[in-house]
Amino acid sequence: MAKITINGNTIKVKKGTSILNAAKSIGIDIPTLCYIAEMNEVGFCRICVVEVEGEQDLVSACNTEITNKMVVYTDSEKVKEARRASLRLLAQKHRFDCWNCPKDGMCEFYDILKEHDIVFEEFGPGKGRYDDFIDGTAINQDQTKCILCKRCVAVCNDVVAARVLKFRDDDGLNPIVSPTPELSFDETGCIGCGQCVKACPTGTLFVKDHVTDVEDMLLDPVPVVAQMSEEAAMIIAEELQQFSENVNVREAYSTIKQMGFSDVLDVNTAKDMVVLEDVSALKHRLENGRDLSLISSHCPAAVRFTELYHDNHLNELSTTKTAHMAQAKLIKDVLDHKAKVVSILSCSAAKMEMTREELEGHVDAVLTVNEVMKMIKHRYLDKERHEVDIDNGKLQAALSVASQYQGSILQVENVLQKLSLDIDNKPLEPLNYTVIAGDESKASKGVIKEAKVKIGDHKLKVAVVRGGAQIKAFYKMLEVSNKTYDYVDMMACPEGCTNGGGTPFEHDITTHEVIKKRIEMLCQHTDMAQYDPSVSTRVLYEKHLDHPSSDDVMTLLHTSFSPKESTKE
Repeated sequence: MAKITINGNTIKVKKGTSILNAAKSIGIDIPTLCYIAEMNEVGFCRICVVEVEGEQDLVSACNTEITNKMVVYTDSEKVKEARRASLRLLAQKHRFDCWNCPKDGMCEFYDILKEHDIVFEEFGPGKGRYDDFIDGTAINQDQTKCILCKRCVAVCNDVVAARVLKFRDDDGLNPIVSPTPELSFDETGCIGCGQCVKACPTGTLFVKDHVTDVEDMLLDPVPVVAQMSEEAAMIIAEELQQFSENVNVREAYSTIKQMGFSDVLDVNTAKDMVVLEDVSALKHRLENGRDLSLISSHCPAAVRFTELYHDNHLNELSTTKTAHMAQAKLIKDVLDHKAKVVSILSCSAAKMEMTREELEGHVDAVLTVNEVMKMIKHRYLDKERHEVDIDNGKLQAALSVASQYQGSILQVENVLQKLSLDIDNKPLEPLNYTVIAGDESKASKGVIKEAKVKIGDHKLKVAVVRGGAQIKAFYKMLEVSNKTYDYVDMMACPEGCTNGGGTPFEHDITTHEVIKKRIEMLCQHTDMAQYDPSVSTRVLYEKHLDHPSSDDVMTLLHTSFSPKESTKE
């Protein structure tokens, strides 16, 4: 332990603690901009500088460790003026068209400028560091807004492991952050997860916008169906109700209906169908030998990661489409041939997914939670919002509407549950997971955990993999150790769809607590003892699809994958 004094407060803290965390432990907040805990503690932005007695220069609080008898001042005039000087320099290279910014009032940079009384008139709107705009089907970059914080670089490297973004300082006076110059994001290995967007403190990185496309669709006489994942519905309701203790998910559906969609559905029936298809594939492997793992394909970013960086594992991917794609295909080919379909998701990678040749025409647009909230805020917010009828006629007769999903939020548990019901005619016992990589208490960099279970005569080994870096580590482990798993639940975002690239921006220490609460709320209706996907999907199969893995099902609900190429320096 070390004894230090911060702003006159003497405390004891553990050796190795940063000044930033020591101050935070006694309620003193030191402003940061480039800082991300355990990932980007580089002191590059110089906003977190503090004064230390005996030191001639100010030091960055995020990466300076405390020493015994250290005396620190976090808000002296010298410190305040240094911060203001750094902010002025950053602002001079930033284009301020805030009224047209994708951050839409959630900009950290704007907030910190305001907090420190930086006068905008000193430098006008600014032209920006560079005027390049880099396109992509999921992620875009407007370099007029970049402040060189490097947070996106750290996240893309350490969390996602795609290494698309790079800090380029060949021109020492004019450094830049970008993917491979003169190429789009798609061409440089981006998986569309959107974690860089969530890390960006400005509107430099943003998710491809589909709002205008959807609004144009709603003006046409052709029916437009909205289908919404449970995660998206819950987060929209959370935003509408300011995260109240009792989030009413139906309010999200009612609000979406008021926008003008002809039908508003959840994707729970399709989720059940995905479970049945994966159960069928797993049974086939169990009955015919299982030299290879069966890896879930319900995360489009994880699929693309595999296609780009580990294509030797493509034959292990389940060919089942993602739930929203499977349901869109059902709607268009079986239930309502004239309809257009808009998916409302927490996922930004689905925007890239809809452009896949194998899935062309399934979904007409994808709206993230952030896009929906932007539409509600600027165009559709009825201050006296009232619940409207979300009955959808013939579609509701075939598909579920605003229902609580009865299965687990983990695909692997739903698959094993159905397998247990089919083979042992009894519900699955709760799985006892062992974490083999990462830290579940933090989960900011993802986690790998495994479990063993006996169903019938089969001893199965399963895994849950969260985060691109952990996907990379998992594939390496398979290749080095020759281990196999019977089923792998794989997703690219570290905490799954509850913190997807299209969800509200959260950067402070409460982020993990917010995600944890979302997961708890999603899990509160789960009853694995009662869950049987055949109950909610039997009629649909009998009427239109015959049985899992039938010829019709393979056409409607299954897809294929292929190696993808990217260009990096």
